[in-house]
Amino acid sequence: MAPLPTRCDVLVAGSGNAGFSAAVAAKQAGAKHVLLIDKCPEEWAGGNSYFTAGAYRTVHHGTEDLLPLVNNVDEETAKRIDLEPYTVDSFANDMKRICSGRSDPQLAQILIGDSNATVKWLKSNGIRFQLSFNRQAYEVDGRLKFWGGLSLKTQDGGKGLIEDHKAAARKHGVEVLYSTALKRLITDPKTGAVTSVAVQTNGEDAVIQTGAVILAAGGFESNPRLRSQYLGPGWDLAKVRGTPHNMGDCLETAIRDVSAGQAGNWSGCHSVAWDANAPSDTGDREASNEFTKSGYPLGLMFNVLGERFVDEGVDLRNYTYAKFGRAILAQPSHVAFQIWDSRTTPWLRSEEYRPERVERISADTIEELADKLAPLGLENREAFVRNLHEYNEAVYAFQQEHPDKKWDPAVRDGMSTQSSAKRLPLGKTNWALPVDKAPFLAVAVTCGITFTFGGLKVIPDTAQVVSSTTGKGVPGLYAVGEMMGGLFYENYPGGSGLTSGAVFGRRAGTAAAKAVGGS
Repeated sequence: MAPLPTRCDVLVAGSGNAGFSAAVAAKQAGAKHVLLIDKCPEEWAGGNSYFTAGAYRTVHHGTEDLLPLVNNVDEETAKRIDLEPYTVDSFANDMKRICSGRSDPQLAQILIGDSNATVKWLKSNGIRFQLSFNRQAYEVDGRLKFWGGLSLKTQDGGKGLIEDHKAAARKHGVEVLYSTALKRLITDPKTGAVTSVAVQTNGEDAVIQTGAVILAAGGFESNPRLRSQYLGPGWDLAKVRGTPHNMGDCLETAIRDVSAGQAGNWSGCHSVAWDANAPSDTGDREASNEFTKSGYPLGLMFNVLGERFVDEGVDLRNYTYAKFGRAILAQPSHVAFQIWDSRTTPWLRSEEYRPERVERISADTIEELADKLAPLGLENREAFVRNLHEYNEAVYAFQQEHPDKKWDPAVRDGMSTQSSAKRLPLGKTNWALPVDKAPFLAVAVTCGITFTFGGLKVIPDTAQVVSSTTGKGVPGLYAVGEMMGGLFYENYPGGSGLTSGAVFGRRAGTAAAKAVGGS
């Protein structure tokens, strides 16, 4: 391990997408010595970013804007792509709609306005982008139809993203130290500026002088105590999707040491339908994002009482998957069953539902499926069978009343359960097909928490942390990524988290370099 430096120009805490973006931006803006630290060992580098699918939501003008960024589209494939432009207004409307109009308007405006330029900046730094055919496009009538305002991902998902970020950091001369935890922020008693940090590495305590600190060390999603405290009862039982190291340490450090202001949805988080058999307290670095089970819009979800509890087709998956984990956690035993028949199982993503990755429960009848689910927790077999039959009756009634409707998983197709002849108490708004054609498939899911929404209050233009006592920026302190509060509430548009980390990481790195005398 390299010796611990005694000083640096800019210190970044956190080795995820936001941290690496900030560190490289600081170097590019003229900071001579940029040090990135993370308390995790190097084999856990990348934070939660490593466990993502690598999706970036960005404003774009269509294929002519995106094809120069990607490495997986040949000339013939390009001719088959249907990809509508995603405008500033589209992104803004999605943020307003999905986050209940609560997002800080300045943060949202910067996220949206900087998204395209930031993705291109990442590309220039060596981040390898691809069109996300496997996750964001369906082949319909020979056309590759992208949906949900999301089309870009990184090569090899989060694994590839962090590999590329590490390479960019090496290229730009960022010094990186793992197994080095930030323990305390030290300020000038007269000005309140952060002037140094206390760290601990290999059991040894040390102090590093610095001109600026950028906090990018994640939220508190790995901490069952803080989850219960802020998210509510039962959240200590949620499974952790990503790194076990995001314990909220740096959030608490900033609040304690500099009276950092708090902002955002502290009772909210990103949580998904997650394999019920996945590890409880940490993600699996080999499986990574493959424990996600996002095929529910193509089928149904039942709880252990045999009842549906969400409208699986209320919106495109990009706009519901991050909140349905909470809905599953609220069910008895915190477990649910996703159900499909042979009509839709071919549409499920193989990386999530292949036999090597998930326990697949197959049956030739609905009754047999119920019997096989009983040992996995299904308590009311009769209700399950009855409700599934009633659902099928409602679908057929709708189809008879609307024979012109066509099932299309790439759009909100209006294929519903609600007709004048029959309506369900809890309908399915889109993609409602009968579930009555054998063989049937079920998987058990629970709640997997990804990241928390509450964070530190910042000045939007620079991501400088705001003091709760003065209401002004804390000199020399910035917060980005999951540590920045105020952007997401209750839910979020898929892919906007990585974009936020890069957008505000870039801004914070540039501002920090300028503050310490860079260009």
